[in-house]
Amino acid sequence: MADLSSIEKMKLEKILEMNSGYVLDFSNRTFYEFVVENTGLDIYDDKYEYASGSKANRLRSFWDQEPNGLVGRVVGDLLEYWRTYRMMNGIDISSSDQALYDDCLKIAARLSGKTLKEEVADEDKFLSKEFQEVSISALKLDGTITSILEERLEEISKCLKTKAPLACIFLCGSTLEGILLGVAANNPKKFNEANASPKRDGKVLPYHAWTLSNFIDVAKETGLINEDVKKFSHALRDFRNYIHPYEQASQRFNPDEHTAKLCWQVLRVAIFQIVKNQ
Repeated sequence: MADLSSIEKMKLEKILEMNSGYVLDFSNRTFYEFVVENTGLDIYDDKYEYASGSKANRLRSFWDQEPNGLVGRVVGDLLEYWRTYRMMNGIDISSSDQALYDDCLKIAARLSGKTLKEEVADEDKFLSKEFQEVSISALKLDGTITSILEERLEEISKCLKTKAPLACIFLCGSTLEGILLGVAANNPKKFNEANASPKRDGKVLPYHAWTLSNFIDVAKETGLINEDVKKFSHALRDFRNYIHPYEQASQRFNPDEHTAKLCWQVLRVAIFQIVKNQ
C-alpha cells in the first residue's frame, strides 16, 4: 500500500481530473496501454476492480494496493503526461495549476525515493547528454537497409533545420523501429527468448507483428538500450502514432521544435547505446 495521506490524494485527484471518474483524457484503451508501458501491470485486472470500476476508481485501487516506488513512478509519468500535453498544445498553465503541479511532483518524488531536483532534471539531462557520434553502418545491419536509414538521418537533419517538427518526429519514430527490427533480425535468439517478447498461445509472434513498443521493451530487457532511452523512446512512439490525422486532431497534438529535438536525441542516443552494448 502506498504511503499517501488524504491531503496528498486530494491533490493528485485534482490535477488528474478524477472527480468525474476519468483520468485526464485517457480512454479505456490508452489508459490500459499507459499503465502497462510504465509498470507491466494490467490496470483492468480484477484486483483493481473497485466501486464502479471507472478509470479513476481503478487508479485509486492501484494506489491502495501497490508499493510506494511503483505508485510514485506512475504518478510521476501521469504528471509528465499532464505537463507535456499542455506544453505541446499551447495551453497556458495558471499560477494555481503550477503550484498544484509542483506539490504533486514532490509527492511523486517522495514515493519514488528521488529528490524533486532529480525528478525535474531528467528531461534536461537527457537532452544535454553528450556522446561520441556513431554511424548507422556501425550497427552492422543489412546493406540496403543501412543505406535507407542513412538517408533518413540526413532528412531528419533537414527537417530540424527547416523547422518541420512533425515530419522530424515521424521520421525519428520509423527510423528507430527500422533499426530495432534490423537488430532483432541479427539476434533472433536473444529477442525471441526475452520475457517481453509478444506472444500468442505461448508462441512468439513473427517480427512483422511486433509493435515499436515491443521492440523497445525487449531491447531494454536484453541490455541493448538503457532505462533513459527506453523511457523517452516510449514517448517518441506515442508521438509517432499521431501520423494519423484524425488521431492528431482528437488529441490536439501540435509539436514544437523542443519536441522534435527530444525525439532526435532519443534516436541518436539509442544508436549509440545499441552499438556500444551489442
